[in-house]
Amino acid sequence: MIKNNKPPVAKKSPVQLEKHNDIRVDDYFWMNERDSPEVLSHLEEENRYYNEMTAHTKAFQAELFEEMKGRIKEDDASVPYKHNGYWYYRRFETGKDYPLYCRKEGNLDAPEIIVFDNNEMAIGHSYFSQASYSVSEDNTIAAYGIDTVSRRQYTIRFKNLVTGEILNTEIKNTTGGAVWANDNKTVYYSRKDEETLRSNQIFKHTLGTDPSEDVLVYQEDDETFYTYVFKSKSKKYILIGSDSTMTSEFRFASAARGTTDFKVFQERTRGLEYAVSHYDDAFYIQTNKDKATNFKVMRTPEYQTAMQHWEDLIPHREDTLIEDVEIFKEYLVISERSNGLNKIRIKSWDDSVDYYLPFDNETYDAYPTTNIDFDTHILRYAYNALNTPASVVDFDMKTQEKTVLKEQEIMGENFSKDNYKMERIWAPAQDGAKIPISIVYHKDTVLDGNAPLLQYAYGSYGSTIDPSFSSIRLSLLDRGFIYAIAHIRGGEYLGRKWYEDGKLLKKKNTFTDFIDVSKFLIAQNYTSSKHLYAYGGSAGGLLIGAVINMAPELYNGVIAAVPFVDLVTTMLDDTIPLTTGEYDEWGNPNDKEYYEYMKSYSPYDNAFAKAYPNILVTTGYHDSQVQYWEPAKWVAKLRENNISNNQIIFQCNMDAGHGGASGRFEALKEVAQDYAFLLDLEGITK
Repeated sequence: MIKNNKPPVAKKSPVQLEKHNDIRVDDYFWMNERDSPEVLSHLEEENRYYNEMTAHTKAFQAELFEEMKGRIKEDDASVPYKHNGYWYYRRFETGKDYPLYCRKEGNLDAPEIIVFDNNEMAIGHSYFSQASYSVSEDNTIAAYGIDTVSRRQYTIRFKNLVTGEILNTEIKNTTGGAVWANDNKTVYYSRKDEETLRSNQIFKHTLGTDPSEDVLVYQEDDETFYTYVFKSKSKKYILIGSDSTMTSEFRFASAARGTTDFKVFQERTRGLEYAVSHYDDAFYIQTNKDKATNFKVMRTPEYQTAMQHWEDLIPHREDTLIEDVEIFKEYLVISERSNGLNKIRIKSWDDSVDYYLPFDNETYDAYPTTNIDFDTHILRYAYNALNTPASVVDFDMKTQEKTVLKEQEIMGENFSKDNYKMERIWAPAQDGAKIPISIVYHKDTVLDGNAPLLQYAYGSYGSTIDPSFSSIRLSLLDRGFIYAIAHIRGGEYLGRKWYEDGKLLKKKNTFTDFIDVSKFLIAQNYTSSKHLYAYGGSAGGLLIGAVINMAPELYNGVIAAVPFVDLVTTMLDDTIPLTTGEYDEWGNPNDKEYYEYMKSYSPYDNAFAKAYPNILVTTGYHDSQVQYWEPAKWVAKLRENNISNNQIIFQCNMDAGHGGASGRFEALKEVAQDYAFLLDLEGITK
């Protein structure tokens, strides 16, 4: 990496931020002036510097891109699923970035009908995303959402599937999804607050009417909640959900025709979480009621939905987290997690059958996929592992026979999963807990402490990072890198308590767990501090920021993607998207106790004089989740305080948002940039 170029020097314009009689001085607060010439100029200078500092890797980036692209089956297609008389699937064409959404009537030998060609729809847009689409019960109209800015504010449109006509109707500022009533003319959708982007309203739209006439069905006034709408798998009910981090509430109404008369299922009670499925004459509830930390499944009659009527169906277990339930006519399918591993349980309604699908790897990823049909014995699920490409399987719950419908094909080279070793090991945390680590590496990689290792984690919101396969990752493994997923607290890999012990006033466990994993990997001779790298994105970027403040000496380089790093300032600004809904995750800094705790680890507030490792920070100018100015300010402050000779470089994609570039190939170019950064630090040039 080039060492002699001078990075941009951001101007300092101190702003005093006072709370609880505590004053923080933010020298770079001016960067949040979106679209100002000064901000745009600064970001352009940062991108110029990034390009200069990485110019020597451009050819290598191109090679990596072609290599990763070469593993992809370009003319690939998803496994079709049947719904309401049609087979639906998605396919790609060679050389094209975006999918085609298709269907066939009756059987798979019928002529293909292209419902949407995203390649055509994306023409003229630097960013394009189509939300999933929904089709009316009579199969004639499709509702779909489009975002061409990357702010996750979708415009819903309608297509006549008989004539191919795109209707004139446009419903703006939505989450992108639309739910059909059974009358084929009414749709329900979620609208967002224009400023905070919180989905706070449910509207009813009738085909053929102006969206200005749409009827407000429900408004969520609590700023810590967001709301959404869906139809039960039985097609009998439309349900409106309201969720915060630790509380749920649902409303329901008949799906027969467009109605505004929704009944509360069970009124919100702080700390009570529940999810609802419908079958026959009853509702089935996945809930933490009665201190069921890892959740249980309960049943209640269709017309007695208040929780005093709920009865246990599958009781709570201390060692097993219930993650989801899937309703079929004759079976209940429960997705569980025990000791970190996915388990799929099949249980018949008459209790004559109760068994688990067999999985024998020490670490893997398995989960039900598209199961729209209600009256079927077939469960569709996906399976993969760190060294095993994904497969889609149809499992007959009656005969217990399985049919592999598709295995991910790795193109271009003689891939064999036997070339890669996979392990799960456990690192001791400083408080005595055991932290699981999923590891994969090429069989020829020598574990003598000299191998480069990329350590990844997320560690927030109870989100579990399962050990899944990546053909892209082979570009690192084949060059001698070890890849390790640290299943740290803040996720739910080891159950709900694992999450509870990594949030709010226990959040620092997330960071110390990551550091303890790094120390363990070094002690066990997987790598050394000269060859250890860390990666995290969004809340995982906050993790990276906190870790390099606490233990910068452990890493040779880190990548922080769209990092949430100015925690206190953001959480004090309730006009910023998502802020109020995050209080139960991070704490509300309007409370002094939470303010002081958050300030003690916020990466931006704790960037002091340190010998920082090499750092690559990436963001998107239109990011709706983490505003671009957080990483921009953080980079300026890191450079100001860095006492090492290591490089801190920053790239802002001016066309993208939180998820990066759209299109499967454009996204690969961003991965190639990240990998080139890591490989360059290792002196690997091809």
